[in-house]
Amino acid sequence: MLPLRRTFFAALAVAGFVIACGESKTSVGPKSGTLSPSDASYTASVGSKSTLIGRATFSDGNPNFNVKRKTDDWQMEIKSKGPFDMAVQTIVFQPGGQSGWHTHPGPVFIQVLSGTMTFYMSDDPTCTPMVRTAGQSYVDIGEHPHIARNEGTEVATNLVTYFAPPGAALRIDADAPGNCSF
Repeated sequence: MLPLRRTFFAALAVAGFVIACGESKTSVGPKSGTLSPSDASYTASVGSKSTLIGRATFSDGNPNFNVKRKTDDWQMEIKSKGPFDMAVQTIVFQPGGQSGWHTHPGPVFIQVLSGTMTFYMSDDPTCTPMVRTAGQSYVDIGEHPHIARNEGTEVATNLVTYFAPPGAALRIDADAPGNCSF
């Protein structure tokens, strides 16, 4: 087994039970055409910088991947049908920066390392903010469009761990859903 960095292990420990999907029929490429902030479908990130730390495909050589660990009262299991990619990146958001509306092909584990981040979900008709500060986390299943925003006055840094089908794009642009005033 290859040694894992502390951040990789932390992400796996939080992961719990993960099932990676097989083929995705959803387009994972960026939208074509020119986008501007006044477009209803504006999804581009503004005021943020992403740095990929690493990405690898995990498979134990069998058609189904299964890792299970039990220690006293704690248990964790990661399963997938076929191999999966795990990618880790840091994303730094300047004050006023945002991710644009998007989804993911699999679950995403977000750790706020510094600052404050606010997340909004497209399936929330009231557009209720989910605020996370340094040391807190957020698990995004990836099924519904969402947006991450730094609505504070200080730089915010996130450590983001993605689980995805091998080779899939980690981000899928989405139209602004219209449930939020921004």
